[in-house]
Amino acid sequence: MHTHEQVMEPVNWLKSRIKSVPRAAIILGTGLGSLAEEITRRTAFPYGDIPGFVHTTAQSHKGELVFGQLDGIPVVAMEGRFHFYEGYSMDQITLPVRVMRALGAEILIVSNAAGGMNPMMHKGDIVILDDHINLMGVNPLVGPNDERLGQRFPDMCRPYDSQLLELAEHAAVHFGIRARRGVYVAMTGPCLETRAEYRFLRQIGADCVGMSTVPEVIVAVHCGFKVLGLSVITDQCFPDVLEPADIGKIIATAQAAEPGMKALIRGVLRKVVESEAERK
Repeated sequence: MHTHEQVMEPVNWLKSRIKSVPRAAIILGTGLGSLAEEITRRTAFPYGDIPGFVHTTAQSHKGELVFGQLDGIPVVAMEGRFHFYEGYSMDQITLPVRVMRALGAEILIVSNAAGGMNPMMHKGDIVILDDHINLMGVNPLVGPNDERLGQRFPDMCRPYDSQLLELAEHAAVHFGIRARRGVYVAMTGPCLETRAEYRFLRQIGADCVGMSTVPEVIVAVHCGFKVLGLSVITDQCFPDVLEPADIGKIIATAQAAEPGMKALIRGVLRKVVESEAERK
């Protein structure tokens, strides 16, 4: 569990080097990093340069924290994330979430590549997360709680913001993107699941499975973010017809789905700004 001092060290380091306060934070998962290249007026910091950050070793993750504007909206984006299977602690995995919140971001959009277990979901589809299941065997909030970062027992009845969910659904219809709500289950990895495990995960209510996102979302709720979660279905995990996974094909599927993912993210952010302007 982080302390306020651990969070403020990278926050102060970054504040001395950036010129604007981000409105939204974006975590770009496997194969989904090119959105960072569309951020204008950008300033990028390699993770290894930022105090407290570690290096990402995951394939296709560049490993930079990017500041700038997306359609005129100040944002900060993680071009790649950290995973539990890389050997990092929960504190190391989730520190960037706290840092982005402390820098001023109010909305967190987190994306990932996931295996699909719901037969209604196909490769390349986008799942708008409305809930999750944590089967990683650990919780990032375990340990002494620093009340300056969040309350001891954060409520998780709706970890994903209902307004952002609706905006994402409307954006999907507008852009003609195949998207549906679903439940994401987080496993530790790095091995993919067995046929029996896929059957079990489906039976307990999961629609898609991956190795990230849930720790970040738990910490995001703890520190007051409004969260939108998006998964790209990169492979279909049906036990009776399961085939060996091809990581190259998984990354290629995620990359092919990027235009839809980028359109959703940009559409949601624009609608948030427009609705705020209307209220004023």
